[in-house]
Amino acid sequence: MPAIRPARRDEDRSMKDATLLKTGIAGSLIAVICCATPLLVVLLGAIGLSAWLGWIDYVLMPALAFFVALTGYGLWRRQRAADCCATETQTNKENS
Repeated sequence: MPAIRPARRDEDRSMKDATLLKTGIAGSLIAVICCATPLLVVLLGAIGLSAWLGWIDYVLMPALAFFVALTGYGLWRRQRAADCCATETQTNKENS
């Protein structure tokens, strides 16, 4: 069984961090747009689904909180990875 190179794991981790961050930001923006504008009210009323508006806040506010937390987690992971790489680079330069 071949060993996985550390650089490959770092590339996979940074790709996952980027995907996590993009998902969090996109979800946050969608939730904010739905919460902050009456666009959703107009659209649901136009297609005859205005009865769903009674519970929409129970869904959108937790979704907004989840996506903001997901964005924060993605930023935290990205910062932690950057600090780790900076420490490794500095250690390698000192040992050379």
